[in-house]
Amino acid sequence: MTALPPSTPLPAASDPAFERFVRLVRTGLGVPVALVSLVSQEEQVFPGAAGLPEPYQTRRSTPLSHSFCQYVVVSGEPLVIADAREHPLVRDNLAIPDLGVVAYAGMPLRVEDTVVGSLCAIDTEPRTWAERDLAVLRDLAEACSSELTLRRTQGRNVEMAARHESDRARWALAMDAGQIGSFDWALADDVLTWDDRLLEIFGMTEETFGGTISAFDDAVHPADSERVAHAIQRALDTLGIYEAEYRILLPDGRTRWVQARGHALAGPDGTAERLIGVAYDTTAVHDGEARTSRVLEAMPTGYLSVDHDWRFTVLNSAAERLLGQTRDELLGRSLLEAFPAHAGSDFERAYRAAVDTGQPQEVEAYYPAPLEAWYQVLCWPSPDGLSLFFTDVTERTQTTRRAEASSARLSMLAAVARSLVDSTDVPDSVADLPRLVVPVLADGCVVTLLAEDGRPHDVGSWHVDPAQRSLLQRYTRTRIAAQSMTSPLARALTGGDVQRTTAAEVRASLVEGEARDLHDQLDAVDVLVLPVHGRDRVRGAITLYAGPGRVHDPEDEATAREIADRVGLALDNAALLLSQSQVAEGLQRSLLTEPPAPEDTEIVVRYVPATQSAKVGGDWYDAFLQPGGTTMLVIGDVVGHDIEAAAAMGQLRGLLRGIAAYSDAGPAEVLRGLDCAMDVLAVSTLASAAVARFEQTPEERAAGTTRMVWSNAGHLPPVVVHPDGAIAVLTDRRANLLLGVDPDTERTEREVLLARGSTILLFTDGLVERRASNLDDDIARLQDAVADLAGVGLDALCDGLVGRLVDGSNDDDIALVAVRLHPQAAPATTAPHRVLPGVVTP
Repeated sequence: MTALPPSTPLPAASDPAFERFVRLVRTGLGVPVALVSLVSQEEQVFPGAAGLPEPYQTRRSTPLSHSFCQYVVVSGEPLVIADAREHPLVRDNLAIPDLGVVAYAGMPLRVEDTVVGSLCAIDTEPRTWAERDLAVLRDLAEACSSELTLRRTQGRNVEMAARHESDRARWALAMDAGQIGSFDWALADDVLTWDDRLLEIFGMTEETFGGTISAFDDAVHPADSERVAHAIQRALDTLGIYEAEYRILLPDGRTRWVQARGHALAGPDGTAERLIGVAYDTTAVHDGEARTSRVLEAMPTGYLSVDHDWRFTVLNSAAERLLGQTRDELLGRSLLEAFPAHAGSDFERAYRAAVDTGQPQEVEAYYPAPLEAWYQVLCWPSPDGLSLFFTDVTERTQTTRRAEASSARLSMLAAVARSLVDSTDVPDSVADLPRLVVPVLADGCVVTLLAEDGRPHDVGSWHVDPAQRSLLQRYTRTRIAAQSMTSPLARALTGGDVQRTTAAEVRASLVEGEARDLHDQLDAVDVLVLPVHGRDRVRGAITLYAGPGRVHDPEDEATAREIADRVGLALDNAALLLSQSQVAEGLQRSLLTEPPAPEDTEIVVRYVPATQSAKVGGDWYDAFLQPGGTTMLVIGDVVGHDIEAAAAMGQLRGLLRGIAAYSDAGPAEVLRGLDCAMDVLAVSTLASAAVARFEQTPEERAAGTTRMVWSNAGHLPPVVVHPDGAIAVLTDRRANLLLGVDPDTERTEREVLLARGSTILLFTDGLVERRASNLDDDIARLQDAVADLAGVGLDALCDGLVGRLVDGSNDDDIALVAVRLHPQAAPATTAPHRVLPGVVTP
């Protein structure tokens, strides 16, 4: 659980990038409402929102009283709710009545390693979220997190911002040099803004220009007005490019040609909000070629044009610089001949789409040698061929990719940590590690562990290419025996140093045979072998394979080292816990003796240690005969799970036995005596216990009944199975305190008359209690299991209960005592209880 951040990374305002994410959520999941919500200690804000009722859609924020997303930020985990009105976490949240939130699914948004908000889908009706919906939402949340991380990275890059500002200044100078005017039309208010250059082109001043779209329409030549209006409307409808060349009527009656280009921008609701662009005078286009050339030369963006045969016709200076060739080298040559890597690339597909459809295309992709750079290209078809505006975006792309790679590494480290911490079997989790590492750090991964005898064993492998996975798995089954003592793996395991090597060197260390043949088929180039260090020895190694096109950079190696260190620490801790649990379990078992065999009574016991070694120790059972011949049963649980708990259990068990054997007292008095003894002997522990004794008078023997008297010190209630199959839970009206709380606690007894043939069960919480479940449900599961096992022998009953309720994965120790009262012979003429040898009777 984490605290809410003091502020949000973005303000309460619409952001086009995040508006796209909410549109994708609404479309992909078919929900009426979708939000990108960023949460602080004071409020939640929505840079992306669709479908909210007013005023929240416009306001873009709510207080936390209206926030489900705050719980995603605090927990760092997804929150999925089918009906919020019935969910205990949010049923009182004001988002239900005010925003109409009923069904909710929210995925965490992270900036680096901090959860800052949620990408959520909302329905106004109850909804069971399909796994596909959640998978789509989870993928979009990861992409949205990358966008947030990129924003932070870009915000920190002051130098890049300065460079962009310089480019903008150069662009402004270019516009000024080329006598280009700009316009900005705000649709909501119908405010059309022209700069001084555009007013001059239209022969107007700020006073004579009306500042509306109607004022512009009035200036357009009637023969061109319908075509211009259609071009504007198409740009608004598609949020696309606006391009038109038209005539205007000047105030003095002259006609002038104007070329305009612009772009429609979306508002918060996803429809066009503004149309911005530029325009310039093309009246003297033939005489103005020199001016156009000056504009192109002043542009920081590369520009070139090709004819219908893909031959270069125009290049500006920026294009020469970006392409690394001069005009003299390129003019007249075919684009595909000069740059053959265009063939079949994303660039060529965009060029041909622009020519075939007559619509502008935009593409961003990597161009290999000789350019070896990322380019953003705008493809503009024209009657003469195709114009290309392109910019080198390598630095921006690399920054984005570094941010994405950093985010992926952080997510992978978190997944590895969760796997190691949550696992009940650390070696098994380590064997699954390659699936988490690939493909973030490598194309292939193999994990090797050293056995106690020092022999290495490959325990897990994975490859990014499904076709290579079985091949890599077969290779790991043979490579250990085929490696020399000087192989990179052997050096890492014996010397404890990272080995940076190549696939060729690994091959050379393999003897001829199957292992080398399989290695030759692996798509590997570079190999990185990292030793897994424990506290006092190397415990194994992690081998990372890089295929063609991948290089193990310093960040990847540093992350791999951190993973290896975490694995070593986890293996050390697992070995220590296993050793401690074995000691505790051995001590525990040595103190749990076989039960007695009273006349006409069958007693069966079971002890099952926890599967998690850290939770072994503390549970106990006991069954013995008191001096008067009565049978006494004990079930108990010391608070804690370790060697100390097992030792404390031994003390309490011995004390209770001694008190019961000496005093021949009933259950309540035995527990009271144990409380007093713990106080006097300073046994500082807490424990629950239930003590039961079976008593019988001659009359009860003749009637075939037995009385069970019991006292309970904060323990689970005994369960009785009557001969007719009826099941009773012997709950107390008022529970007694745990042992070790107050030595003066008054202990009470209860008794029940049982027919012969009854079965009594005493057990500790490990048998029934489960996470996210209450005690009533736990006991109900026990009753169902007992009913299913009706009629079986006592041993089979105990084994069946453990098998059904635990299923091999118990989080806590289990102690179980089962007693069955078999039918008795005719009443004896002597006393009803058997007196132990050596006991003096009154």
